Amino acid sequence: MESKGKDVPRLRQVANLERATSKKARESWHMLTIMAEFIESTERLSELRPAVSIFGSARIKPSDPYYAMAVDIARRLSDAGLAVISGGGPGIMEAANKGGFEGKSSSVGLNIELPHEQTRNTWQNISINFRHFFARKVAFVKYADAYVVLPGGFGTLDELTEVLTLIQTGTTRRIPIVLVGTNFWRGLLDWFRTQLVRDGMITTRDMDLIQVIDEPANIVDAIFAFYEAQELPPLDTPKQTGAYL
Repeated sequence: MESKGKDVPRLRQVANLERATSKKARESWHMLTIMAEFIESTERLSELRPAVSIFGSARIKPSDPYYAMAVDIARRLSDAGLAVISGGGPGIMEAANKGGFEGKSSSVGLNIELPHEQTRNTWQNISINFRHFFARKVAFVKYADAYVVLPGGFGTLDELTEVLTLIQTGTTRRIPIVLVGTNFWRGLLDWFRTQLVRDGMITTRDMDLIQVIDEPANIVDAIFAFYEAQELPPLDTPKQTGAYL
């Protein structure tokens, strides 16, 4: 196909050797730091399961009812034998770590370096520091046997839609996804139904990937009910181990 006179750079076309070498060195170092974060998270979290990732706004204060609810949910999940994973920062992340820390299982913080908002909370049995969102996002999904999502902003929506996409496309196994806060999520879920389902962007079955539950005790029950309904065999083979609760 002709380029129609466009100046298309070729693979080995280097206009400035020094600049190209410097850029390649920076990119190579960037890739190595990402690999290092994957290695550390694998070494420290591979034996963690079962676990649940909890998401929500970093801007919610301890006086907010959702903060107390997150602490309660995380403590119940921790006492039920699930490690609690959060982003390690303030707000709902802190509440989740606090509840997990006070419970019987591990409290994990996947901390990220940000110019604002992200300060590490103190309620972490396992603390991992990330520079790259990509590696951190993989850890949230890879080691979670359930997602619990409280009210939040763009970051929370990003995590929610990512796991929905991965499950919908069969890229990862299906896990329970529980939204907490009926009033908060109602508008988004209504839009999913009236816009995305109606226009064929998703199917009605895709909506079944999501549960909305406000009662902390019912959240724990729903997660265990999901796995009991699967009638899963014991985790005694390499293919099964780490795949389900």
